[in-house]
Amino acid sequence: MSEEKKDEGLQEEGLTLDKKTIEVLVAHIIPTSKYFEARFDHMQYQIDSINSNLKEFRNDVDRRFQELRGEMDDRFKQVDRRFEQVDKRFEQMIVSIDRLSEKLDQRDERQRNFTLRLFTIAISISIIGVLGAFLKALGII
Repeated sequence: MSEEKKDEGLQEEGLTLDKKTIEVLVAHIIPTSKYFEARFDHMQYQIDSINSNLKEFRNDVDRRFQELRGEMDDRFKQVDRRFEQVDKRFEQMIVSIDRLSEKLDQRDERQRNFTLRLFTIAISISIIGVLGAFLKALGII
């Protein structure tokens, strides 16, 4: 009950507003529809600006990716050319090694023939020496 008495006391002491005061408060404190329209127009302008900036950003990013793709294609072409040059150089080296191996094979063949001739001469001289010693032992010489 004491709370009810306090509420009644507050209502009696409360501020009384007449109709004109309420109209002034509504007109000056509570925003009007024009205020909201202006705010919504401003917000719409900001959204449109953001959309426009986003489109420009996308275009810039797309352009950069296209440029980057072109640069990468150029790099890959350069790398391909370089690999072709390296392949040609390897082919030249292979041909050079083949020629060198042919020369070495021919030289080995000549050296083998020369060694066989010398071996034949050495065997012949040895046989002649043994034959001479045999003939001397028999007293023929």
